[in-house]
This record gives sequence, structure tokens and C-alpha cells, in this order.
Amino acid sequence: MQKEVVKKNYFAKIKEVFQDPDQTKSLLNNIKNFVLTLGRIAILVGVGYVILSPVIGMFVNSISSNKDAYNPMVFVLPQNPTLERYQLTIERLGYFSTMGKDLLYTLTLTLLELVVCSMVGYGFARFDFPLKKFLFGCVVIMIVIPSHVIMLPVYMTFRSFDPFGLVTAIRGTSGLMGSVAPMYIMTLLGCGVRSGLYIYIFNQFFRGLPKEIEEAALVDGAGVWYTYFRIMLVNAMPAVITVTVFSIVWQFNDTFFAKLFLISQDVVISKKVSALQSTIANIDKILDVTIQELYLDAGIILVIIPIIIIYCVLQKYFIEGVERSGIVG
Repeated sequence: MQKEVVKKNYFAKIKEVFQDPDQTKSLLNNIKNFVLTLGRIAILVGVGYVILSPVIGMFVNSISSNKDAYNPMVFVLPQNPTLERYQLTIERLGYFSTMGKDLLYTLTLTLLELVVCSMVGYGFARFDFPLKKFLFGCVVIMIVIPSHVIMLPVYMTFRSFDPFGLVTAIRGTSGLMGSVAPMYIMTLLGCGVRSGLYIYIFNQFFRGLPKEIEEAALVDGAGVWYTYFRIMLVNAMPAVITVTVFSIVWQFNDTFFAKLFLISQDVVISKKVSALQSTIANIDKILDVTIQELYLDAGIILVIIPIIIIYCVLQKYFIEGVERSGIVG
């Protein structure tokens, strides 16, 4: 009897809600918002899984034992997880020393690109000079043309690079092959990895800043260099963060120029990881390709950890810089 009373009261409340237009509209809006929220969550989870599934797969493989690698019943989670892959991979990569050298190499190149590309971008945004449009067109061409197109002339340039015999006097041989000097020279001259894109980002950002800032600085007696370093560059911090993240990631992952200039794999860890399978096979006599790939997955996970940490720290500023620099949409 009590259940029937509760049931009648429940249906009476529903009937009352649908009889009131305001309550009906509010209920329909709540249902609509719930469905939209559920749809957004489903889309985000789906896209996130598509993007992260290769990384998740590599991590799972890196902690799988030999039995798990050949067990068809193992899916997603290994039955006998192990850290053996990481222990041997760290040893074969000389992980900490190589990573330290690579980060030093990457960060110095990033600092150079920030200084050079911001200056060039500021010059294009604020000053008028002969052939400005033509030179900016060359910057755009730097973004569009693949690196492989200029591979041969760049190689030939640095293979016999010896201005005034200085390289021969210092190294004993002409040319800069086998050293990191070509990368520093290219970056210093605004031709480094993706420098054209960085110049474009800074140009777009500086164009969006009001000229009144510089005019007020000039009235106060500030010179061009003081205005640039102490005022404009400080206001361009979102663009600086954006270029910093881009530059660190692309410099850190670059193997094209590292192989082209024969840079030692003890300096570029991404180049060393690409040879990890052969290293494991030659030193540890692990000839099974399937097992070698598990060590390779462990090496890749170790290499991407610093990049993930950097991105997590700078994510907020990175997204703001991308939005304000005008490279989206």
C-alpha cells in the first residue's frame, strides 16, 4: 500500500512539472546540457585515447617481460611487469650523461634562437627598410621549403667551411663535420631549425602590441635597444614561451641535422636511441627482434620524459602565446 502511495506521488510530481511551462523549460535545458556535456566528454576521451594510445602502448611494452611479449592473452596490462628494460637501457644509453649534454646543447640553441628570431621579428614589425617585403617573403619561404631541399648545399658549405684558415688552425682540418658548430652558426644567422616560423611568431606578436608603449619609452629617454630588451621583450613573454617550447621540442628531437653534420650520438640522445637496437644486439647478444623492440620502447619513454615535464610546466603560457601570436585559426 505504501509503495502505491509513493508511486502515485512520484507521477503526480512529474505531471505537475510538465504542467508548469517554466519548470518544463528548465528540465529540458538541464537534459540538453547533460547530453552536451556527456558528448563533449566522450569526444575528448576518444581523441585523447587516439593521441595517447601509441605512448601508452610503448610504456606497456617497456615494462613487459619476455613471457608477456609472446603471450597472446596479454592486453594493455602485462602479467609479469618488470623494470629490467629500463635498467639496461639507461646503462646502454649512458642516459644521465648523454641527457645532460643534450639538454645543454638544446637549451643553448634555444636561447640563441630566442635572441636572434625576436630581434628579426621586431625589426620586421616596427621598422621600414629597403626590400622589407622581399626579405619577409624569404622568411615565409623558410617555413614552407622542406629541409631536405637545401640539404646538399648546406652540407657542402660546412664540409669545407674554413674562413681565413681559422678552422684548420683550431681543429687541424678544414670543415666542421663531426661537431656542433654548424648548428650554432646556422642558429646565430637566423637559419636554425624552424627559425622562419619563430620569426613569423614574433613578428605577429609585436605587430599586435600598441606603438604607444614605445613612444612613451622614447619620451622618457629610452633608446631603441633599451626599449626592445626592457619593455617590448618583456611584454612579448607569451611569444617567448611559445617559441621556447617549440624550439626545445624540435631541437631535442632533431636527427636530420645531427646526421647531416655527423654530430656525435653522445651529444644527441635521439640519435643514440635510433641505434639502441643494434647496441643491444651487439653488446648484450639479444638477437630476438621482438625483445629488442621492448628495449627501444623503454628508450623512447626515457627520452620523452623531459619534454613532457617542460610542457606541463609551460602549458598555460604556451597556449596563451599561440592564441595571441596569430598562428591559429
